[in-house]
Amino acid sequence: MSNLIRVGITQGDFNGIGPEVIMRALADPAILELFTPVVFADWQILNKACTLAAEEDMPQLRRVRSAADAQPGAINVVDLHLNNPRLTPGLPSAESGAAAVEALEKAVKAIMDDEIDVMVTAPISKEAVQSESFTFPGHTEFLNARAGNQHRAQMILFDDHLRVALVTTHLPLADIPAAITPEKIKEAVGDFSATLRRDFGIERPKIAVLSLNPHCGDGGLLGSEEKDVIAPAIEECIKAGTLTFGPFAADGFFGTGAYNGFDGVLAMYHDQGLAPFKALAREHGVNFTAGLPFVRTSPDHGTAFDIAWSRKADPTSMREAIYKAIDIFRNRSRFLEASANPLKIRQPQPRPERERRPGPPKFNDPNPAKPE
Repeated sequence: MSNLIRVGITQGDFNGIGPEVIMRALADPAILELFTPVVFADWQILNKACTLAAEEDMPQLRRVRSAADAQPGAINVVDLHLNNPRLTPGLPSAESGAAAVEALEKAVKAIMDDEIDVMVTAPISKEAVQSESFTFPGHTEFLNARAGNQHRAQMILFDDHLRVALVTTHLPLADIPAAITPEKIKEAVGDFSATLRRDFGIERPKIAVLSLNPHCGDGGLLGSEEKDVIAPAIEECIKAGTLTFGPFAADGFFGTGAYNGFDGVLAMYHDQGLAPFKALAREHGVNFTAGLPFVRTSPDHGTAFDIAWSRKADPTSMREAIYKAIDIFRNRSRFLEASANPLKIRQPQPRPERERRPGPPKFNDPNPAKPE
């Protein structure tokens, strides 16, 4: 039991579906045999969410002071002590936003201090979390800042059949063309390829790169980015040894199922990649923040304020996020172990001069061989 992976889970915005999908995902007692859950949430909020799970055999909740005190065999709750928080289902508030940030901060500290192994985040309201101390557009940027500037976070959406990464993330559409440069594309391809090897166990990943404009720009009629920026970047990636293909027009690429022939798909902007992904993956999609020194996943849906606290939320994506975080953690551990002490190739050394030793005694051959 002590070797179980410790999964830290943040409550997200408590006026959304976060607490409900967390408790419904953890409702099966059998999960305690697979991992040790550590939920960063308000104790009162989480107990209310238990009623939405409607499971008689809900595992025991254990309140702990910190993740370091978590024990196997129960759902450990690091209590935020919010002091009777005002629950307004479907209506985000400054209080619910601040609580979401507090849960995130505690979880990040716990994973950096090696008190949990992986982190799974419930959805937040990007508007409600904004404050003087939190000015990030989302989880990805926040976590990258907390991990340090030497790391480069990359958003990847995936299920068992499709993995999508992005060149640009949370940008207005008007700003996207200027943000797409050969350097950005090469950087994204390189990061994506490294993640597919390290975190997904794919030895030689094949990556498809999408175009920016409809019909790949139609030879320049609908834009020149494909010819001037994207295609040259792909050529550079190929020269660097990455199996990179494209550019592909996004509509035909997804519509014909061409994505099935690749290990990863690199989209130019957020909705270009995520809209078809979510339509295909549905409730099984997972959001993964690659490139960090720790593993973080989340469901691929938002706060769903319209169905908050109504017993309508589907916990499948939260459950998938938990299981996929464990899979990535194990893949990464195997990769790091295998690459920690690679076999060193010994350089050939000059052979030392052999010591001249006296040979065997020579005898006269009475019948020496005659030359032909």
